Amino acid sequence: MKNTVIRSLAVAAALGLASTPALSAESVKIGKPTWTGAQAIAHLLKAVVETRIGGKAELVPGNNATIFQGMDQGKGDIDVHPDVWLPNQEAFTKKYVDGKKTVQLSKNPYEGNQGFCVSKKFAEANNITDIADLGRPDVAKKMDSDGNGKGEMWIGAPGWASANVNEVKVRDYGLLDFIDPVRAEESVKTARVKDSIAKNEGYAFYCYKPHAIWYMFDVTMVSEPKYDPAKYTMIQPSASPDWYKKSSVATKDALKNVQIAWSKSLNKRSPAIAEFFERFSLTADDVSNFAFEISGKGRDPAEVATEWIAKNTKRVDGWLGL
Repeated sequence: MKNTVIRSLAVAAALGLASTPALSAESVKIGKPTWTGAQAIAHLLKAVVETRIGGKAELVPGNNATIFQGMDQGKGDIDVHPDVWLPNQEAFTKKYVDGKKTVQLSKNPYEGNQGFCVSKKFAEANNITDIADLGRPDVAKKMDSDGNGKGEMWIGAPGWASANVNEVKVRDYGLLDFIDPVRAEESVKTARVKDSIAKNEGYAFYCYKPHAIWYMFDVTMVSEPKYDPAKYTMIQPSASPDWYKKSSVATKDALKNVQIAWSKSLNKRSPAIAEFFERFSLTADDVSNFAFEISGKGRDPAEVATEWIAKNTKRVDGWLGL
């Protein structure tokens, strides 16, 4: 109770006494990963700290390993990871959250979901609802853009672990006789989605939430067999050169929990900011919208974050315990 009161007083001081010397201690360095959703959240955290708490915030570019190491050291080089995907980043959370106990994980995750999509218009015109429908000869023919008799489906970018999973899925869902799995940069996929809709052509692609695609185009995710760990054995190429033969995936990926994490040292160094992080929460739609504004419209992330705060004052007040 005592610690809660102290933290609440710190928040009040941060909100009402922005010019006091005590506030100078309220500062944070926020990790900035490469993907758009994470960068959007990082800018939002920064904007709340600066405009509502009155503290100082700095964005520090880094990959997952660098950010977790910075949080673990607790020296203020990097204090926060804005977008931790679990179980994808479980190796880091097991080491620093569960093991060393130097990093704190938010208890307010949003849901990450991944699968395969087509445009709603194409789905409705061809009665496509399930992944198996992509293997129907009539559907595959309408997704054949190169004339080889098989439809194409984008499974991810080169180097993506998820693309390896999707390549196995295409095989184990029995689609290989009808579908060619294609790897290309995501920008190529986005352009192809836009072109296929404009030309009223069929196209299927790996998709996930949150992502800007949900605000850019009218698309729908097809159903897959419910996640079953007994039917999900994935060996990545880094583990074995025979990864494709050894892997077997005939089920949807498990839903992901996505949340922020921060160095426990921040609880003492900047208690008002740490208390804000404890209450912070977003939805997948929030992050998809951020990503669309930034990557889809090319807007400045800081501007998008400031605008969102102004339109969602009650939610931000809740994060600050007001």
